[in-house]
Amino acid sequence: MKFLKIVFIILFVAFIIAQFVPVDKSNPKFDTKLDLINMENPPENIAQILRATCYDCHSNETVWPWYSNIAPVSWVVAKHVEEGRDNFNFSYWGEYDQDDKSYAVEEIIEEMEEGDMPIPGYDLTHPDAKLTMEQKESLFVWLRTLQK
Repeated sequence: MKFLKIVFIILFVAFIIAQFVPVDKSNPKFDTKLDLINMENPPENIAQILRATCYDCHSNETVWPWYSNIAPVSWVVAKHVEEGRDNFNFSYWGEYDQDDKSYAVEEIIEEMEEGDMPIPGYDLTHPDAKLTMEQKESLFVWLRTLQK
């Protein structure tokens, strides 16, 4: 019993110390005129889908949820956002050439069809990200129009 008490105290102290490890939760400034939604002016339902399913990790407009303030969850959330922005960032749509845009569209569609995006579990804390097949199809149809 004493051993379990010591383990609990050590874990509790480690949890408290972890709260002081800084996490970058910034939203870098960007030219809003270059953002995909501003440039391409999608129908409102498509803009809502993009914001609900993609923008938290793939734009500079991340809405940081309350649990992103609690380590070690904060580390995981910040890492997902960093990786998402590195892979593709809707905020810089206007900086991509047409080949990059076409490639990005194909990747978005493929990742969503395979169930890899949004990342598994994202819809548990973001219920708007749980899309019907009809919503996905309308998004895919619209996205393909960007491949001009």
